[in-house]
Amino acid sequence: MHSAEHHLDAFVSRVWEHYDAHARDGLPWRLTRDPYRVLVSEVMLQQTQVPRVVPKYAEFLTNFPDVKSLAAAPLEDVLRAWAGLGYNRRAKSLKRIAEIVVAEHGGAIPDTLDGLVALPGIGYATAAQILAFAFDVGVPFIETNIRSVYLHEFFGDAEDVPDSAILPLVEATLDRGRPREWYWALMDYGVYLKSTLPNPSRRSRHHTSQAAFEGSNRQVRGRLLAALVGAVGDADDGADASGAPPLDDARDDRRGYRGITIGKTAADLADEVRFERERVDAALAALQSEGFVVCEEGRWRIG
Repeated sequence: MHSAEHHLDAFVSRVWEHYDAHARDGLPWRLTRDPYRVLVSEVMLQQTQVPRVVPKYAEFLTNFPDVKSLAAAPLEDVLRAWAGLGYNRRAKSLKRIAEIVVAEHGGAIPDTLDGLVALPGIGYATAAQILAFAFDVGVPFIETNIRSVYLHEFFGDAEDVPDSAILPLVEATLDRGRPREWYWALMDYGVYLKSTLPNPSRRSRHHTSQAAFEGSNRQVRGRLLAALVGAVGDADDGADASGAPPLDDARDDRRGYRGITIGKTAADLADEVRFERERVDAALAALQSEGFVVCEEGRWRIG
């Protein structure tokens, strides 16, 4: 056996051995093959860490148990259920995906790479993960934990390693008979490596440090959406701990909640979110252009 082949085989054995001993098989999205539930989990996991996703995943599926219920839900309800996960564009994209799937695919999540990447907010890597975890179809892809594994195992101390150098190794070691579990095994091994070593992904050409959240435009946008999601009505009765009315009550009348006018002025929002009026105006304009909010008679609400 050539040394390169032996290296690959030894690597595969090492990954499977770690998985057999330390699999994170209690993660709720690993307990289903339902394509809708896998889709929800993969969109949530795009930019949010596992401990934050676990409770929100259960809550979201309680509110929207299938693709039809998500497609039919008002955007404000979806954003309310999404609160705490950040990057609210994902929630809007997920609702739009549900609408497209119901209208154009008979309620069935596409089971091809081309069909999945045609959906809003779904890139190649997310599509490949949905194929693996919902349909047990193996397509080579790279995400952060997988990148860490191959950098650690095959690239020594090399810096500025491009994904184009890693992807052939992902393809060469892919277990096409068990892609679902193989990718779980790789991810779990990557989590282990990052918990015991300096993060190998820092040696990737594609590694970026997340910009500070405090004072950022992301924070302005997030506070505005949170304020407006909680602004369906100003009544205290029926509100949960966040101050937002329950989903069933919030759906009753888009023009008002128990007779109270929906929406807030930009000046009120600026006071509430504690940012300068100019930044609030700019953020509202951007949110409006993206379809998150609308302004009627000087009052802003979720679109």
